[in-house]
Amino acid sequence: MSLTHFDPEGRAHMVDVSAKPDTAREAVAEALVIMSPDTLALVVAGTAAKGDVLGVARLAGIMGAKRTAELIPLCHPLPITKVTLDLVPEPALPGVRITATVRTAGKTGVEMEALTAASVAGLTVYDMLKAAEKGIRIEGLRLLSKDGGKSGSWRAEG
Repeated sequence: MSLTHFDPEGRAHMVDVSAKPDTAREAVAEALVIMSPDTLALVVAGTAAKGDVLGVARLAGIMGAKRTAELIPLCHPLPITKVTLDLVPEPALPGVRITATVRTAGKTGVEMEALTAASVAGLTVYDMLKAAEKGIRIEGLRLLSKDGGKSGSWRAEG
């Protein structure tokens, strides 16, 4: 298997996608923000000191998806057509499950944009709640699925 971000001499480079056709693409990623039940209660009640934790994190995730090419050196800037973030409080964790979905019609996939969206949303949840609990953990960042492009569809197991 060859890695596409390296040229034949082993130097990092941005992949040339100019000959690829534009196709509909979608990626879904998730992250879990694990916290104490008391901290989760602040989120659910909307009484965290910094305000609407889930609303601010949702916006931060959208912004993160749009800026992925500025953060990840070899990512292409993409014309993102849709970004959605679902932030669901889950008492069984306890914490918040973040699911980011990103779409485009372009020459390359949006996996990195979905992963970045979930990451930035998780970091924002942490930032908004760190006064209440320093030990919050962000775990399980992963790609759940991708559709479109030459490699077609892929789904995570489990």
